[in-house]
Amino acid sequence: MFVIGLTGSVGMGKSTTAQMFAQHGVPVNDSDAVVHLLYDGKLVPEIEAAFPGTTAAGKVDRAKLGARVLGDAAALKRLEAIVHPRVREEEAHFLAKADAEKTAVVVLDIPLLFETGGENRVDAVVVVSAPAEAQRSRVMQRPGMTAEKFEAILAKQMPDNEKRRRADFVVDTSQGLDHARNQVGEILRAVATMPQRRK
Repeated sequence: MFVIGLTGSVGMGKSTTAQMFAQHGVPVNDSDAVVHLLYDGKLVPEIEAAFPGTTAAGKVDRAKLGARVLGDAAALKRLEAIVHPRVREEEAHFLAKADAEKTAVVVLDIPLLFETGGENRVDAVVVVSAPAEAQRSRVMQRPGMTAEKFEAILAKQMPDNEKRRRADFVVDTSQGLDHARNQVGEILRAVATMPQRRK
């Protein structure tokens, strides 16, 4: 089974690209979606214990939790120590199931792939990218987004040019959906003959 790691900075079009892989019949494990599910269930007691007042009605209040950890490196580390191991557990279940089903290719959609050393768990890295001005304009259109929040998100992420440098493949989303879709098809053809390299 060949494991593709899909990553990209905020506003680059990673979720749309993940859907394109899924449209090719490739199973995708979206770590952001996994976090959302955990925030609606399993992790609520641990997060409430670590950050009192950030949960309500059996769910994590993402706005309150976000406000609590934004700009506080120690709080963010504490949160990551709770969340990351559970996300990795879910990823392991996903990979085991895909392996049992003799799936040829899977995608792990991991926003902070390089930042967390995730490139060692995959066979090839696909970075989704776009020019900085396109990225900024997309992100600033999101509800509740401010320039300060955008800068805080960027500060946590490896610069795009460094991600591109370390990628096996780059999907440029600035030239329309059809262009991106063609790139995804080319990547799937290329990985069919590539050796596995994950550790």
